[in-house]
Amino acid sequence: QMQLVESGGGLVQAGGSLRLSCAASGRTFNEYAMGWFRQAPGKEREFVAAISWGGSTYYADSMKGRFTISRDNAKNTVYLQMNSLKVEDTAVYYCVADRNIAVVSAIPGDWGQGTQVTVSS
Repeated sequence: QMQLVESGGGLVQAGGSLRLSCAASGRTFNEYAMGWFRQAPGKEREFVAAISWGGSTYYADSMKGRFTISRDNAKNTVYLQMNSLKVEDTAVYYCVADRNIAVVSAIPGDWGQGTQVTVSS
């Protein structure tokens, strides 16, 4: 199982930016697709973005153009750059991992503990 530790969450005003990081350990990082999910209060978890081991990226429609996922295989870390944040982006953001890029955006096998992002108006 991949161990995933998120960081970088916090409080930001609408229109601002945050960068989340996820440090991975326990498995060969560059054999895994990585991604981000989020869960807002009272809502189900939803897919945010994913990146294959080779660097191909995928986004939920509502995040395209505002969020950017990237990875540094030398540091075993995946990032989520979030710009033009909206109040509705408030959620707990989870880092996820799976060997299969199709699975990581749907039912990933490994999850981090999550980091809170709060966007104020």
